[in-house]
Formats: sequence, structure tokens, C-alpha cells
Amino acid sequence: MPEALDGRGGRGQGGFTLLELLVVMVVIAVLMAVATPIMLEVRNRARDRAGQATLRHALTAEKAYFADRQAYTQSAAELLAVEPSLSLDAAADANPTKGSVSYALVGNAVVLGTQSASGACFYLKDDPSATGGGTRYGSDASAPCPKPSAKEPAVTLPSW
Repeated sequence: MPEALDGRGGRGQGGFTLLELLVVMVVIAVLMAVATPIMLEVRNRARDRAGQATLRHALTAEKAYFADRQAYTQSAAELLAVEPSLSLDAAADANPTKGSVSYALVGNAVVLGTQSASGACFYLKDDPSATGGGTRYGSDASAPCPKPSAKEPAVTLPSW
């Protein structure tokens, strides 16, 4: 049986040329250059959603407390008694930090704030009164995050 010949009349070696390997590396580099910013944006959105979920969890605890007493919590201890898994800032109405919830009472409304791992600040306000009733949302890009009481007037969005 005769041996296989390559296109140049010689015996086939079965390998890749340097040019072919360089082309593959360039294609991979272009794909990485396109995919990296997209992946970073997806990661930041996931971190923001985690912060927002933490605020919703804290609001659920506040509403449970409100249902029993017709008032929102006055201290971290009261809120932790309802939901011990929350991570709250040490003092009421403190600048929100990453991974913890800051809280403030403004009139009849409770305002909760947190900073996501991406650095964005998120706020949630619940007002049981008839005039401004309902839950409202807000965000801020400031560093450090403003206190919840300072953000209360700006927390007016129907959703994030």
C-alpha cells in the first residue's frame, strides 16, 4: 500500500503550521476581548440583584413586625428578633455598607438601604399611610452611600 502524500508531493506529517496556530490564537484573543466586558457587566448585575434581594428580605421582616404592632421596628434588636439572618448596620440610619442593611424611620415610613458588592446603593421605602402608601424603590451611585433618611425623598420609583 502506498504512503499518503501531502499537497506538495512529500510525505504528510499530520501537524499544524505556525501560521495556523497564530490564527487560532488571534481568534481566541478576539473572543476573549468581546466576552470579558460582557461577563463583568453580568457579574455586576448579579451583585446588584443580590443587594436588592437583601432589602426585600428586610422589608418582609419589617412588614411582619408592622402587622403585629402597627409600627415599624425602632432598633436592630427588634428587627433581628423577627429575622435573625439579616445583617444590619450597628446604628440606625447609618451609611449603608456592603453586605448589610441600614434602616431609618422617617415619619410613618421605614427606609432601608444597602450597598451591593458592585458598589451601587439601593434603597427601599415602605409607607403604610393612605397618602404616600406603598413600597417605593431608589438607587444612588454616590460613594459612600447616603443615609436612608437623606434618601427618603428620592425613593419614589415603582420598581428598580
